[in-house]
Amino acid sequence: MPRPSFPKTLRQFQSDFATEEACQRYLAACRWPDGFTCPRCGHTRAYELVNQLRHQCCKCRYQVSLTSGTILHRTKIPLTYWFWAVYLMTTDKRGVSALLLQRQLGLTCYETAWMMLHKLRRAMVNAAREPLRGEVEVDETWIGGEQAGLRGSRQLKQRRAALVLVAVEKRGKASGRVRMNVIPDFKAVTIMSFLTEHVASGATIYTDGLKSFSGLLEAGFKHVARSQPLRSQLRKGAKSAVPLADRAIGNLQQWLIGTYHGVSKDQLQVYLDEFVFRHNRRKTPAAAFQTLLGFGTAHRSTMYEQIRGARDLNPNLLGLAEATR
Repeated sequence: MPRPSFPKTLRQFQSDFATEEACQRYLAACRWPDGFTCPRCGHTRAYELVNQLRHQCCKCRYQVSLTSGTILHRTKIPLTYWFWAVYLMTTDKRGVSALLLQRQLGLTCYETAWMMLHKLRRAMVNAAREPLRGEVEVDETWIGGEQAGLRGSRQLKQRRAALVLVAVEKRGKASGRVRMNVIPDFKAVTIMSFLTEHVASGATIYTDGLKSFSGLLEAGFKHVARSQPLRSQLRKGAKSAVPLADRAIGNLQQWLIGTYHGVSKDQLQVYLDEFVFRHNRRKTPAAAFQTLLGFGTAHRSTMYEQIRGARDLNPNLLGLAEATR
């Protein structure tokens, strides 16, 4: 069941995915790229029950919903709307806000557009993605601005802003893949946990002189620490110790303000995931559409109530014991 080629123009996209049936065929190709396989008996032939969005196994007659177990599970929103949301989200380098999506799709409810975008953001991380390799720059930043009167670790207490750790692959003078995570503190164990998850062992890591980056050699990395000039010196043209990481941080901050005019601290991680998804596929925007739908079919749906309070991102919030994905 080969996927159709990606439309090269907006007009072609509108033509190719104009009906629910066309979207169903594409979604089925994303979910079963090698053809249907019954989850109960393993049989590879099925009848398509179009009106019910289901496939029925020819052998055991087990019915599988096209959207069950995906981010579209039990959705009442037409698939054509979902496809438009994915298209707008992946082809515009600025992204799309919920207010703009509401206007573009003609939705009567802002919360519907907001929920659609957040479901898609939660499908942007591929659990099987490869770690960063080679030379990697790492730096930390505050998202939300500095709070007057607070310095260093004191900023972590009752602060509206969030601390983010950024890692960028070096490809000559250009940036390769990126990873970004919200972290709770500057502690070495926190930073080491991020690096061991996202950077391959043996990679050369470039950092500033922050003491929390000590211990990288013992963890199997090569470490190059450089003294970071003061901000006043950087404004005057001094060279940053981690220029690619600084560039990624600057682009992230401009994007968050320019497109969303700021985001909440609780939801920040999924916006970081969106930025990373978009950055890592910036040279292949057409593939981003197919990739997101492919990932989306492998992610369980998150309920609106969980998204609203970011409870799936903060499983201990209000006593919640488990995340939804």
